[in-house]
Amino acid sequence: MRKAVWMIGVLALTLVVGGYVFFGGERKAPVRYRTATVERGLLESMVTATGTINPVVSVQVGAQVTGKIQSLHADFNSAVKAGDLVATIDPSVYQARRDQAAATLANTKAVVAKSQADLAQRKRELVRINSLLGQQFVSQNDVDVAVTTMQGAQAQLEVSEAQVKQAKAQLDAADLDLKYAVIRSPVSGIVIARNVEVGQTVTAGFQTPTLFLIALDLTKMQVDTNVSEADIGGIAEGKEAAFSVDAYPGESFRGMVKQVRNAPISVQNVVAYDVVIEVDNRDLRLKPGMTANVSIVVARKEDALKVPNAALRFSPPQSGHREAASSARQAGSSEGPATAAAPKKTSTPGQKRVWREGASGDPEALSLQTGISDGTFTEIITEALREGEPVIVGIETTRSGSRSDALPPGFGGGGQHRPRSRDRGL
Repeated sequence: MRKAVWMIGVLALTLVVGGYVFFGGERKAPVRYRTATVERGLLESMVTATGTINPVVSVQVGAQVTGKIQSLHADFNSAVKAGDLVATIDPSVYQARRDQAAATLANTKAVVAKSQADLAQRKRELVRINSLLGQQFVSQNDVDVAVTTMQGAQAQLEVSEAQVKQAKAQLDAADLDLKYAVIRSPVSGIVIARNVEVGQTVTAGFQTPTLFLIALDLTKMQVDTNVSEADIGGIAEGKEAAFSVDAYPGESFRGMVKQVRNAPISVQNVVAYDVVIEVDNRDLRLKPGMTANVSIVVARKEDALKVPNAALRFSPPQSGHREAASSARQAGSSEGPATAAAPKKTSTPGQKRVWREGASGDPEALSLQTGISDGTFTEIITEALREGEPVIVGIETTRSGSRSDALPPGFGGGGQHRPRSRDRGL
């Protein structure tokens, strides 16, 4: 009887322990990984920036004299040729100054004629006195006075001639001011800006006022964009570039880097450089001032072995995957010891790590030497992977959107065990 009771007790204890383990013990649920294959194909590394579309050559037409705008002969989008009349400033003031300068010149010329006549008279008097001196009719003092008078007349003639030159220069200046009152286009092109109206007064002081802005040729445009100092190293003349504008969504325009200017541009302690991209605008669709979103190709590989960037960012969960952590430590032994909390990332430039499923189903790490990247894929330089091999890019989620390692304890999450009454919400 005791033996039967003992066997029943042992059986009951076994059932209790087995039920505890089955319903509340730790169980490791399998983790399913999302993978992607290593591919070969075109890979382009680009630098993106924002710029402004401008004419290749634009000329500001200003005024060299002050006055009121009397008439305008060009407007927005007007096609003008070099020498065409575009505006007129009221010339009355400058015409009066010109007339005054002309009168002054005539007066000085008359003074010169009078000085010449006076000099001729003084010369005749000197000759007469010299002849009388030989006959002793005059004294030597009279001769000296005559010589001095003649020299004074000669000096007065020279002063009058200098005044004529001065008056002529003033007349030329007045003619220039009168000429500048008529404003003509210095180049052939299209007027893209007009900043004045008839009756407006323009003042030519220390800064020349801008009346018109004329683009030399709108069929050839350029994009002026600022590239940060971190990306300027891969940009050189002749590099291909593509850009888009908001006016034509979904359409890409092509261009080429024409110039990388050495003058630094500092904005809020960020240093950038002006990169000029030449663009063909034969259809005149691009307008000056448009904002362009530019992508410049700095490197290009036609048949590159590439891996998705998601694989380089993936890191396996540590909870319940000690085997993966051990594999990561072995793979990264050359990079330094890795902790169980998070694998240590390499600090060597170009060195990355990807994960693939091992024979046991656990992830194992591979260190790679990488090259250029286009933001989605990265080139693999080493032969650690081959084309078509799968690499882990993430963990598959359940229908509810939870990962398998986020389940409550006792349901494959691998968490700490708690009593069944609490698990059941009792």
